[in-house]
Amino acid sequence: MKRIALLTSGGDSPGMNAGIRAVVKYCLYYGIEPFGIYDGYQGMIDGRGKILTYDDVNNIIQFGGTILGSARCADFKTKEGRAKAISYLRSEEIEGLIVIGGDGTYTGAKILGEEMNIPIIGMPGTIDNDLFGTEYTIGFDTALNTVIDAVDKIRDTATSHHRVFFVEVMGRDAGFIALYAAIASGAESVLIPEEITDIEKLVNDIKTQNKGKRSTIIMVAEGDDGGDAFEIMNKVKPYLPEFDLRHSVLGHIQRGGSPSAVDRINATMMGAYAVDLLKEGKSHLAIGIIGKDLVTCPIVDAIKGHGQPNLSHLQLIEKLRTR
Repeated sequence: MKRIALLTSGGDSPGMNAGIRAVVKYCLYYGIEPFGIYDGYQGMIDGRGKILTYDDVNNIIQFGGTILGSARCADFKTKEGRAKAISYLRSEEIEGLIVIGGDGTYTGAKILGEEMNIPIIGMPGTIDNDLFGTEYTIGFDTALNTVIDAVDKIRDTATSHHRVFFVEVMGRDAGFIALYAAIASGAESVLIPEEITDIEKLVNDIKTQNKGKRSTIIMVAEGDDGGDAFEIMNKVKPYLPEFDLRHSVLGHIQRGGSPSAVDRINATMMGAYAVDLLKEGKSHLAIGIIGKDLVTCPIVDAIKGHGQPNLSHLQLIEKLRTR
C-alpha cells in the first residue's frame, strides 16, 4: 500500500488531531504517503486534499478540533456525489482510507467501500460516546471534563444563592455525558434519553434532596424526552414556588478545548492501529477500546448497534443523594 487517505467528518471532537498526527507519522515511518482530505466527504467530492508531511502534523496533538476540517455533505448521499468522490480518489491513486467520526461518517465509509472496493478503517470520533464496539470514543473524556469544570463553577453560584440549577449538556440520542458528568460533579439528579422522565418524581426528589442543602444540580441531556433544561425547569416551577430555579445550557464549549491525556493516548493508539490494519490487508472494520485493549468490529455492526450507558449508575446517584 503506497498511499492512504484520511478524513474527519461529522461533529468535531477533541483528540481528532492526535489521531491525524498518529496516522500521518505512522504512514511516514512505513514509507506510505498519507493523503489528507479537507472537510470530510464534501472535500472528497470537491477534490480538495494533499499529501501530508511530518511538519503538517507536528505539534498539533494539543489542539482541539481538526486541522483537516469537517462538513456536513448532502451530496455524498447521492450516487452522483459519490461518483465524483470515487473519481477523485482514483485520480489520486488512493489505496486505503481511514475515517474519523461517528455513525454518519461510518455509514458513508461503508457505502463508499462497497461501491469503490477500497479498504476502509473507521476510528470513533464523537464526544457522545455512543458508538457500538467501544467503551470510549475520541473526545468523550475531554467533553466530560469540560462539563465537570463548568458544573463546579455553577455549583459555586448555586450554593451562594440557594438555587436549583438545571444544566443542559449535549446528548441528543445518548446520555453518556449527562450520566457520567452527574456522577463526577455530585449532581443530585440526571435526566437522559434512555429513561422516561417523570416530572412528579423529579419534583418530589428536588423537595427531598434540597432539605438542609444550599444547592441542587439537575443534569439534563439535550435529548431527554421531557424537553430541554429550560422546558423541564418550567414544568416543575409551578410545583416549587418556594425554590429559586435557574437553567444553564453549556452548548458547544463541550466540543472544544485541548484534549485530555486520555483522548490523546486513545486517539494516538487508534491511529497507529488503523495504519497497521490496512497494511495487514484488513478492511471495513471499526476500531474500539474495551478495557485497555484495542479491538475491532465490522463497520456495519458499529452502524447498526448503538452504545448504551450503564443505567445501574442511576441507582448509584439516587443512593448517594439519599439523606
